[in-house]
Amino acid sequence: MDSVLDGVLQAAAKPRAIVRSRSAKRSRDRSASVVAVAARWVYEGRRLDMQGLADELGVSRVTLFRRVGSREELLSRALRLLTERTLEAAVARWEAERPPGELHTPGTGRYINVIVSQATGLRRLLDDEPALALRVLTDPRGRVQTVMVAFIEELLHRDIEEFGLVTLIEPGALAYALVRLGESFLYADVLAARKPDVETAGFLQHALFEASCRKPVSPGPLRPLPGP
Repeated sequence: MDSVLDGVLQAAAKPRAIVRSRSAKRSRDRSASVVAVAARWVYEGRRLDMQGLADELGVSRVTLFRRVGSREELLSRALRLLTERTLEAAVARWEAERPPGELHTPGTGRYINVIVSQATGLRRLLDDEPALALRVLTDPRGRVQTVMVAFIEELLHRDIEEFGLVTLIEPGALAYALVRLGESFLYADVLAARKPDVETAGFLQHALFEASCRKPVSPGPLRPLPGP
């Protein structure tokens, strides 16, 4: 998880100098810096208290709301940032050990599951504010699920282009199904009063992937026809 935190900390660097800037470009940077600090708070398991966040940034609570909108809006943007850093970390880990010829999607997906399941700050958010957390994490039009689905679809297209993978259903639909399946088991305690199960999530995602995809079989050497 350190790679996820490192990315967030880099984004949150020097928040005060950015927040107090007045140019148009830096106005966008101010908002991004607030989101990065909020993401660090969520990662660390701290409740996203707007007054406390304003105090850390050195601005008023009114100014904070004006720059980032509502608390739920800020949480959505913070979780998206954490999701993006998680995806980057998962790719880096799998690509560092991926054997030649192995697909990108399944291995990266396994690391996504592991990183999410070990995110103590996210677990704290799900425990403390389950309804809000699920609404932000699983909204099909929200910031988090859309970036997850787009990322998995991009991996599928990469496997299609590099390895000739054939998907029996449209890649976007398969990506959506894989993400939703992962959510069902990684957030099972909140969704269905069941224990989160990263192993079952990975097993079922792999089964769905195998059933929905075909890797072209290389033709073997031509054999001479038998004589008369």
